[in-house]
Parts: sequence; structure tokens; C-alpha cells
Amino acid sequence: MKFEKNLKIRVAQSRLVFVTVCVLSAVTAIPLVAILGEVLLKGWHQLDWTFLTQSTPDPVKAMMATDAGQPVPGGIANGIVGTCLMLLMASALSIPVGIMCGICLSEYRKSKLAVVVSYLTDLLQGTPSIIIGIITYIWVVVPMKGYSAFAGSVSLFIMMLPLVIRSTEETMNVLPPALKEAGLALGGSYWRVMLQVMLPASLGSIFTGILLAISRVAGETAPLMFTALGGAAVSWNMSKPMAAVPLLIWNFFNDPNLQSLIWGASLFLLLFVLCLNLISKRIAKKWKIY
Repeated sequence: MKFEKNLKIRVAQSRLVFVTVCVLSAVTAIPLVAILGEVLLKGWHQLDWTFLTQSTPDPVKAMMATDAGQPVPGGIANGIVGTCLMLLMASALSIPVGIMCGICLSEYRKSKLAVVVSYLTDLLQGTPSIIIGIITYIWVVVPMKGYSAFAGSVSLFIMMLPLVIRSTEETMNVLPPALKEAGLALGGSYWRVMLQVMLPASLGSIFTGILLAISRVAGETAPLMFTALGGAAVSWNMSKPMAAVPLLIWNFFNDPNLQSLIWGASLFLLLFVLCLNLISKRIAKKWKIY
């Protein structure tokens, strides 16, 4: 009798906890669903070929279109080109440096240098993006005497670097030691084994971490305000100011005649980040670590 009573109490407690978790999860999801729904409802009709292939409209033309009750002409092509170029350069800088640094942290984790680098990586990962933008302004923009897409890429590189380092380090840590031992037993040099055996075995998880790092910095606005500054036309010159989608969203918000374009640009950025996350999950599922 006592056993049955205790069993009923435990079942009731279990159901109560389950219901509480479900309710709290639903409450947590409400703001996310509300934001995504608002952006989707107001931005889906703007995502057409014209919006993706034309540059930011002139403020005067936008004001005239608004006064006439017509849709604002133009799009975010300059921001798409700038975002892609700066992400490509930031990735080209952060991927090799981050992978090599992650391998060193994994292999020499007990050394004093590894401890210091690991601490600095955690510190850099927690640094606010606006601070990184100010630092990049001092290090790059001031010496170059002008804003540029290269400076914006450097700020994104700084933000991506700790994510790539941690992704590589954690991935290398979970690889079986037998892989390295087998490579060394076959006569391979230490770094040849690391680069030709260990690294390919962990490529899937490292690539997933890289995609997550790219999606993390793709929507950053603060560091680009201090470095890339922005531009009204499509530009391929990395030594000149360049637009980015997050910068365009900020500029649209500050211009009453362009505020209608905020939703389309925001939806594009959300879809871009969503695609990167879906690709990373697909890769992580297909290329599993041992």
C-alpha cells in the first residue's frame, strides 16, 4: 500500500515537471516566433529579383516614391556583395590560423603557452563586438587613413577566430589516440600525421564550426560601423568603404523614406543565417566523429 502511494506521488511529480518544462519552453519560444512571424509577413513580398540585384535607392528618389504612395525602388545588392566579400576574406584569414591554433591547443594543452592562449581565446570570445570594432578602427582604419572593406574583414576575423579555435580544439580532443599512433607507427612525421590523418578525420566537425562562426558574424553591425562604414553602390574594391546587409538595415532604420526596406533586408539576413545553420547540421550529421 505504501509502495503504491509512493509510486503515484512520483508519477504525479514526473507529470508536473514535464508540464512545467513544456510550458516554459513554449513561453521561451513565443518571442522568437513573434519576431520571425513579423519579419516574414512584412518582408516576404519584397524578396524578388529586383530587390536582390539593385543597389540602395537614392534618398531623394525614395522620398519621391514615398510621397507618391509607390514602392521604394532599389534593393540590397550592394550589401549582399559587401557581406559576401568581407565574410570570404575573414574566413580566409581565420580558418587556417584558427585550425592551426586549435591543433596546438589540443596537442600541447599542458604547456604554459597553451594555457595563456586558451585564456585569451575565452577572453576574446566574450569581448563585445563594438569593442572589437573600436580596436580594429585604431589598428587598421587609422593607419590606412580611411574606412575600408579590409578593415571590416579584420574585425570579423577577430570575432571568428576564437570560434574556429574552440571548434578545432574540441574536435581534435575527441578523436581516438589510435589514429595518431597508427600514423606514427607507419613512419609518418608528427605534423604530417596531424595534417594528413587527424585533420581529415575531423574535417566534418571543424567545417561545421566554421559555418557556425560565419553565421555568428554575418549579422554583426557594430564592428562594421567603425571599419567598413558602408556604401550606396556595389563595390568590389576592398580598400574602399563597402556596404553590408546589417549596415543597410541600420541605415534604413535611420531614414524614414527607406524604413519599408528593413523587412526585406532582415528576412534575407535571417534566411542566409538559417541556410548556414541547416548546412552545418547536415554536415555534422553526415560526418560524425568517432
